[in-house]
Amino acid sequence: MLACAALMVVILAGMEITGLGWCGTRTGRSSELAHFYERVLGLRPVHQEAEFWVFELPDGRHAEIFGSSYPGKEHFATGPVVGFAVRDLPAAVDELRGAGVELLGEPGPTWQHFRGPDGNVYELVAS
Repeated sequence: MLACAALMVVILAGMEITGLGWCGTRTGRSSELAHFYERVLGLRPVHQEAEFWVFELPDGRHAEIFGSSYPGKEHFATGPVVGFAVRDLPAAVDELRGAGVELLGEPGPTWQHFRGPDGNVYELVAS
């Protein structure tokens, strides 16, 4: 019966999550966090502009920091946002929409934010 249940999950859940694809945080202490990412965690900064930092992880994925006044990220109010990597982003977004999940904003070229049933913000990101 366990094998049947696992098969049902695969059939019912059509989107294929391939791993964690991204992480972002909006904070009023963005400079301190950027310093921590670089100096303590040893992450390599690959982009910086006013109130925005991008750090590359060893596998090539990114962790991003948004200052509290950085525009367009006001919905990042519940804590760090984790992005789940998917093979087919448009199909995965359609599945979220079909399941009645609250999508946040329009999809970007490689991502879509959404609100989980716990009230937190999550993201799908193209892998």
